[in-house]
Order: sequence, then C-alpha cells, then structure tokens
Amino acid sequence: MTPEQLRAFCLGFNAAVEEFPFTPQTSVFKVMGKVFALSALDAEPLKVNLKCEPELAVRLREEHAAIVPGYHMNKRHWNTVTVSALPDALVRELVEDSYDLVVAGLPRAERLRLDRP
Repeated sequence: MTPEQLRAFCLGFNAAVEEFPFTPQTSVFKVMGKVFALSALDAEPLKVNLKCEPELAVRLREEHAAIVPGYHMNKRHWNTVTVSALPDALVRELVEDSYDLVVAGLPRAERLRLDRP
C-alpha cells in the first residue's frame, strides 16, 4: 500500500478528515473530532498508528513483527503498523477496525448521523 492509497482509504470513511495538528508531515485522520489513524506519509518505511481492542492488539503484536505498541500513544489501545511489511488486505482491515472502534465510542446521535448504529 502506498502513502496515497493509505490516505485515500482513510478519507473514504464517512465524515473522515485529515488534519495536521502536530507537524506538516504528520497526517492525523479523524472522525467527528476523534483520531483513528496517524501517519507520517512521507516516512520510509511507511507506518501508521491505529486504535485496537487491547486483547487483539497483544495478539497481533505476537503474530506480526511489523505490529508493535503504538509510538507515543497509549500502548494498551494503539498499535504502530509497518504498512509495507503486511498484506494490503490486513492493513485495510486494521484501519477499518480502528475507525469502527472510534465511531463506537461516539454518542449515539453522532453514530446515527454516520449510518453506523
């Protein structure tokens, strides 16, 4: 997956936006003001921080050397994923799971506006 493909995939979700609150190089993807992905899209190798259920986060880290505790994030809930070291389908699944976890934590009215009850 290329940086452009990662950006397009993240922005393809309902109400997803890209912001740059930290540095001009760090893309922060949010839904309804809540972060679901962070990436320095120009970095080599390409990495992305993604939210994850704690039990699954541990299992993924055990199964994949390219998935480690989230850099500068709550290590219990976030993973850093080296995109180029994993199949695109798995990366897309992890991004979607991160988005869904963040949406699940939104108030019901906001979830309904996103068509994700």
